[in-house]
Amino acid sequence: MLDRSETISRVTAALRRSQVVLLLGPRQAGKTTLARGFVKPDSPNYFDLETPADAARLAEPMIALAWLKGTVIIDEIQRRPELFPVLRVLADRKPLPARFLVLGSAAPELLRQSSESLAGRLETIQLGPFTNAECGLARLDRRWLRGGFPRSFLARSAADSSAWRESFLSALIERDLPAYDSRLAPALLWRLWTMFAHHHGQTMHGSQVAAGLGIASSTVRHHLDLLEGLLIARTLAPWFENVGKRQVKSPRLYFRDTGLLHTLLGIGSMKELLSNPRCGASWEGLVIEEILARTPHQDAYWWSTHQGAEIDLVLFHRGKRYGVEVKRADAPGITPSMRSAKEALGLARVSVVTPGARSYDLAKDVRVISIGDLVADPSSVV
Repeated sequence: MLDRSETISRVTAALRRSQVVLLLGPRQAGKTTLARGFVKPDSPNYFDLETPADAARLAEPMIALAWLKGTVIIDEIQRRPELFPVLRVLADRKPLPARFLVLGSAAPELLRQSSESLAGRLETIQLGPFTNAECGLARLDRRWLRGGFPRSFLARSAADSSAWRESFLSALIERDLPAYDSRLAPALLWRLWTMFAHHHGQTMHGSQVAAGLGIASSTVRHHLDLLEGLLIARTLAPWFENVGKRQVKSPRLYFRDTGLLHTLLGIGSMKELLSNPRCGASWEGLVIEEILARTPHQDAYWWSTHQGAEIDLVLFHRGKRYGVEVKRADAPGITPSMRSAKEALGLARVSVVTPGARSYDLAKDVRVISIGDLVADPSSVV
């Protein structure tokens, strides 16, 4: 297994200051493995709600949980949302004998239920697939091609990795999604997700996707919301203000894991990836997710005008605005688009992230950052 000490430290700190910590992430991202490190293997403080025996232990949750001390872990909490009010009562005890680490596969309703029941008592931490930092720069290409889900990244062969991702997507589309919306047949859902994949890194026009599939635009929007709720996709909202130019006001779509993206695009090898027209967009998504998964910049935007000027990321830090442009080029230059974005938005600096080996200043307040330096310090873009 790879070192996830950065996330372990975050969870440890959260458990010290909050009564309840919600570790939220997609299925198979490694939540259970990480949480197991907080209790002994045979501890009665661990409950897996997918296991009938543990589910039976929580038939009377107040009785089962009230006597426990230390860290108590409840896995797959979305299966028993009625436990949230119980946790509220237990979290209000003084002195507090136990703190609760609850794990959820990001069901769309989960955050709403927990926030309503545990307001002021809950801290949420997202755990996604392995980051590039956790995988190491030496395996950057492998992480890019296979994605960061543990069983995909650590598979013995590329074929095994591909088979796991296909199975994972099948389970999501054919088992999980029908629980939230049964209007679309699995075959149509596959086509919808594939169309989403072809929009990766592009402006998302739901009406175009809907027209191509012969479904309602509201259905496309609903399923895109589901993908975001399951932490499979991310949409960047457009930043716009009165700058005297017509600006794009549609979101930009990214798959958070490049391995799943490549499976949907039919890409199975580095050779196929590097020759695919979506190669640049895939690389862009890899870099953007590394930044957003490892920094506190939850309010991230993109910016574009109808005249063609754009910047991939607009971030806010200590009252200043910063721009990030992702280029799969060894020696990028300053483009008119960068100059326009810097001037129109008043950016304190533009960072250009490349796969090159070194970082250097391209001009005043425009800096090229190598992927290695970004992985070592994702906050270097501000």
